This record gives sequence, C-alpha cells and structure tokens, in this order.
Amino acid sequence: MANKWFETVAVAQRRARKHLPASVYGAVIGGAEAGRTIKDNIAAFGELGFAPLTAGLPATREMATNVMGQDISLPVLISPTGVQAVHPDGEVAVARAAAARGTAMGLSSFASKPIEDVIAANPKLFFQMYWVGGRDEMQMRMDRARKAGAVGVIVTLDWSFSFGRDWGSPRIPEKMTIEELVRQVPATITRPAYLYQWLRSGTIPDLTVPNLPVGGAPAPTFFGAYGQWAGTTPPSWEDVAWLRSQWDGPFMVKGITRIDEAKRAIDAGATAISVSNHGGNNLDGTPATIRLLPDIATAVGDQVEVLLDGGVRRGGDVVKALALGAKAVMIGRAYLWGLGANGQAGVENVLDLMRSSIDACLLGLGRSSISELTPDDLVIPPGFTRRLGH
Repeated sequence: MANKWFETVAVAQRRARKHLPASVYGAVIGGAEAGRTIKDNIAAFGELGFAPLTAGLPATREMATNVMGQDISLPVLISPTGVQAVHPDGEVAVARAAAARGTAMGLSSFASKPIEDVIAANPKLFFQMYWVGGRDEMQMRMDRARKAGAVGVIVTLDWSFSFGRDWGSPRIPEKMTIEELVRQVPATITRPAYLYQWLRSGTIPDLTVPNLPVGGAPAPTFFGAYGQWAGTTPPSWEDVAWLRSQWDGPFMVKGITRIDEAKRAIDAGATAISVSNHGGNNLDGTPATIRLLPDIATAVGDQVEVLLDGGVRRGGDVVKALALGAKAVMIGRAYLWGLGANGQAGVENVLDLMRSSIDACLLGLGRSSISELTPDDLVIPPGFTRRLGH
C-alpha cells in the first residue's frame, strides 16, 4: 500500500481534491463571492516574517496550554464545521484524531453526527450553536449538550448571507434520494476510492443535521436547517447574554472582528472570543483575521481568552498568531482536507504537521515556550494591521 502520509497541508489539499467528487471538494474549499477575504486570510500570514536567532537555542520547547478550561497539548483546536460528507465517519473520525493528539474540538450544530457519538470519541468537546428558533429551542439544544457532557459552548455570530461565488457554487442536493444517487454516478464513478469508502461503510451521505432538532422532531436536512436559521431573527447582544446565563461553563463568542464587539462579548459574559470571519464565507471584503488580531488582543486580551480562526495552514501561522496575542488558533479547512485525503489518520497527520512546525519555529526563534512569544519575534511590515471599532 502506498504511503498516505503527507508533508504539508497543501499536499493534503491536493490529495483531497483528487479523492473527493468535485461538488464535495467545492463545498469544502468555500469562500464567498469574489473570494477576497479567503485569499487575504492566507496571504496576510505570508506578509509576516520571523526574526530568528542562531545560538543559545533551547534544547526543549513547550507548546501545551489550557483553553476554555481544557488542557491541550498544542495551541491548535478543531473549529466547528458543518456536515462533513468528505468521509463516512465525519466528525467522529475528527474527534478521535483530536483526542489522539491531545486537543479539543468544536462540534457544529449543523454537524452530520450526533453529539453523543462525537463526545464518546473526544470528551474535550465544545458545542457550537447558531441562533436558530427562539429561546426555548436554544435552551433545549443547550440542555442536550450539557447532558451529553459538552465542556463548553461556542455561539457563532459571523455567518451572513452571501450570494454566489465567482467560480461557481457546487451542486449540493437537498437529500440523497435514489434519483439523486443516479445523478451523482458520473461524478462519483471517477472517484472510486471515495465511492468504495461509502459502500464499505454501508451508508450514504444523508445530509441531515441531528443536533439541531428539539422536542423529538426529525433531523432536518442541511438546507432545511439553513432555512430555519435564515428565517430566524438574528440575536441581539441581550440574547447572547441570556444564552450565556443558561450555561455555567466556558462560553465562546465566535465571529469577532471589531474591538467594540469584543468588548460587548465580554459584557455579555464571554470567557473566550474567536477572531473570525467564518473562513472567508461571510461578508467578502472583511480583512484577514490576523490583521485584526493585534488590536483586539491588546484591547481585551487581559480580560478574555482570544483565539484566532482563519487562514491557518501551517505551524508557522500558529506561531505568528500567538506572537500577536492569540492564546491558540482554530483550524477548519486544514483538517477537512486531511479528513478527505486519509480519514482519521489524515487529521492526525495535519495536527502532527502543526506540532512539528510550531516546534521548529520556537527553536529558530530561541523560545522555550509558546508563552514567551511576542511581536518582537516577527517582522511586521508597515500598515499590516487593520483596526475596526474602538
């Protein structure tokens, strides 16, 4: 059997593209409208350089930390992403990989696997919630997460409606009917390994979201859930504060890009915030999150845990984020490509790459711990940052 190990996330992406049907890969690659934000999320990391040392380097380096009450072995967490039809085991495979590598994960309320199954694979799990329905429905979803054993909640506020992608949106069916399966044959027959995975599992991607329904209702399809969310009045900060009051553990607000909204999140009771633009799937033209991070971290980093989400593709990106004030980062596409390329082992591969690259950067910078990183470790070009709000 050929060696399935890959040496960078870029290789994982290429392998995932070859392995997955075009529509599945297109859903993962994502990006709104012209893709300005997703491109800037990645390009901005490339604008930052390192300021290395050459002698007196530390013999050992420490990268363990604690985020939202959870001890993790490296400052990289799994970001919640929706229906993971890139592999039959989906979120369960990701949870196993994260547990094997000593880190925590966020589970989307639009995930394809029940929270009970995922948390059995990794108890360091944060349940992510969109505001769908009223307070009663939100309370019931939170109660289920609590009963299942979730150790924290992530409320995501950074998803808006974007219409069209310049490169074309993938065709994703409402559900996998017999007619749809027949329609998918030309696409899947050219991806025999992907087809074999599903045939061997004895299942088909049903594209439902089992963590969203309440009161015994059947699981809606992804697009059905999307419709429920789209028909719900967006939450106010008072709603966020109410939601926080219903949860007595760690509570993250995800989607912060402005200093004033970081402060509002703290006022609402957040114990952590994620500087995020939904991976470029939100309002296209929003600056890269790494450009926004320094001013937000300076303003509120002594009051709340600050994480960064968006554009992280290697351990060097993690180190740059930590040097600019993040406590940890969350990754999305990187692990999905690993999952698509080689299942659970592919996700473990991605996390191993992150770990080894973080370690190499710490060594080159002469830092014995991630806690020692500062902006002085970086070469920051003039005008790099973007300050939103006050």
